[in-house]
Amino acid sequence: MTCWVCFATEEDDRAAEWVKPCLCRGSTKWVHQSCLQRWVDEKQKGNSTSAVACPQCNAEYIIIFPKHGRVVYVLDIVDRVIYKACPFAAAGIMVGSIYWTAVTYGAVTVMQVLGHKEGLEMMEQADPLFLLIGLPTIPIILILGKMIRWEDYVLRVWRKYSSKLYILNYIFPGVCRPVPRIPAEPSSLADHVSATRVLCGALVFPTIATVVGKLLFSRVNSNLQRTILGGIAFVAIKGAFKVYFRQQQYLRQAHRRILNCPDAAVTSTPPESQ
Repeated sequence: MTCWVCFATEEDDRAAEWVKPCLCRGSTKWVHQSCLQRWVDEKQKGNSTSAVACPQCNAEYIIIFPKHGRVVYVLDIVDRVIYKACPFAAAGIMVGSIYWTAVTYGAVTVMQVLGHKEGLEMMEQADPLFLLIGLPTIPIILILGKMIRWEDYVLRVWRKYSSKLYILNYIFPGVCRPVPRIPAEPSSLADHVSATRVLCGALVFPTIATVVGKLLFSRVNSNLQRTILGGIAFVAIKGAFKVYFRQQQYLRQAHRRILNCPDAAVTSTPPESQ
């Protein structure tokens, strides 16, 4: 007999315990009990309850443990229950934390948009169930609204019809010039920073709308109307700058050129001149 783990024979260690744990035949049928125990430990990686199978015939090893007392048996059951319940408990705690964070953010946003006093009065008079359902949806609606990329549609229309509107050349010089090629634009959604930008921009938007509303529409008495107007103005101004910036990047990519290598320019001539 030869152990398939350490390759020792029966003559090498006559006191060693041998075992045939699987359906293999021939030279891989027998293995030292101690060698197999070490191999199983490596496969289980500290989890004594995980199953281990033979790498050759894929037969699962039958592993038994010595009997223990009732106290150890109860503690073992409790440990297994806790081990299986902890992932669900952690997920529940995480979901609950996110939910109550969304509720708090929604309440703060209501007081910010309507005004502190008016917002508190509105929430005190509202149905508690409506608040528990409605307040968490405020950040969700803001994030979904931030994901609407209306600037892309404006850019497509701009690039399709700007060449026919010559007046745009006087307002934005160079935007209507023809492009020699259509460059490949990188997708901003593929950027790992875009997710954080969408999240941060959406959650900060009510504050920005409130500030812009107070700066541009201070004569409006209603906090809600002033914030709405401030939000619309901010989105329009920011979108206009973004469209213009992306169009300039597009034109810059379209008109780029690749220069000759300095050494190549000296030693070679263009194909058409040969």
